[in-house]
Amino acid sequence: MSQLPEDFLRRPIAHRALHDVADGRPENSRAAIAAAIEAGYGIEIDLQLSRDGRAMVFHDYDLGRLTGDKGPIRQREAAELAQIGLLGGHEGVPSFAEVLELVDGRAPLLVELKDQHGQMGVTDDALEQAAAADLAGYNGPLALMSFNPNMVGRMAELAPAWPRGIVTCGYEAEDWPLLKEATRDHLRDIPDYDDAGCSFISHHATDLGRDRVAELNAGGAAVLCWTIRSPEAEAEARKVAQNITFEGYLAAIPA
Repeated sequence: MSQLPEDFLRRPIAHRALHDVADGRPENSRAAIAAAIEAGYGIEIDLQLSRDGRAMVFHDYDLGRLTGDKGPIRQREAAELAQIGLLGGHEGVPSFAEVLELVDGRAPLLVELKDQHGQMGVTDDALEQAAAADLAGYNGPLALMSFNPNMVGRMAELAPAWPRGIVTCGYEAEDWPLLKEATRDHLRDIPDYDDAGCSFISHHATDLGRDRVAELNAGGAAVLCWTIRSPEAEAEARKVAQNITFEGYLAAIPA
């Protein structure tokens, strides 16, 4: 198991990078990533897959909300996605390889692989393979995570040097209407932590009081949390979590 570097616990982590469309920085954009580096924050990004098997830095499964275009991101090739403008910015969808080149070890990079299964099961392995290929030769603080524990376990095989974690929450039915009840019950208990070789969780901030979170923390797991949107929420979350993923304000960086 690879431990999470100390910088992931010291520097607040900008959720989808330091985004602010009012300033021309859409979420997961190169502009937002560059701003986070300049401000001294850690950076959280999301990975989806293009039609031609490239890992792309994009949160949603559909292009609509963030680009105004239509259809699933997985139905577009990487070169086409690079030309589809992000709303509120001046650039297209970046590839993971481009982002790694931009960051170049200058900030802790927390990389979430979005579930490619639909029910958090075993995937077709395409996104995992693409991400691992891009990581070959990268030097710098970086950690991998996913809601899907099967993807985390697969990254342990493909890219074992990098710390791994599971994105976790209370899995309430109203928040996860497409997941089967049995799947929600399973994931809520975080039973796959050890099998996936994890060293941290990133847990929903409003659910940090869950006994399983305390149990994992007592056993040595680092606890990050998402998504904090005010200093007041940050202060409450830090009663349990060692660090936060934030947006909508500028979190203070400890000396």
